[in-house]
Amino acid sequence: MFADPLTQRLTDFIIGLGIDVRVGELPDDTFLPGVDIRFGGLVIDEKRLAHPGDILHEAGHIAVTEPDARKAERLEPSDGEEMATLAWSWAALTHLGLEPAVVFHPEGYKGEAEWLVETFTSGGAIGVPLLQFYGLTLEPRQAAERGVAPFPNMLRWLR
Repeated sequence: MFADPLTQRLTDFIIGLGIDVRVGELPDDTFLPGVDIRFGGLVIDEKRLAHPGDILHEAGHIAVTEPDARKAERLEPSDGEEMATLAWSWAALTHLGLEPAVVFHPEGYKGEAEWLVETFTSGGAIGVPLLQFYGLTLEPRQAAERGVAPFPNMLRWLR
């Protein structure tokens, strides 16, 4: 489907989670170049895609959205859902064995990518309480009580 092996790998992962991915031409004014969320799936324009890791972030928005709201034409994430998406993206890149800069690149996250990487690397939990509330992961204490690995391990990927 995609010429770039990383783009294909990320797409295969997302499709495996049950998130629809389509190839299509996108206008220049999408929030992230070359990827857009439409009706609960991703549309990817590989020619315009600036950072393949943005695919994971956008998939994270779909993943943390309530199932009934997921299929809306456009998603309007709350601040909490945005934080949960950051944690989801970290879990996904960890699961895939990717370098953090693939997703948390310098051109994104309002100049805070380096801070986010440092925060997650040092065990920070931005968004993790919401992922736990959604039943997607567990923080260390609850994970230990249940005998499972804590975040960034995911119990499941879709809310």
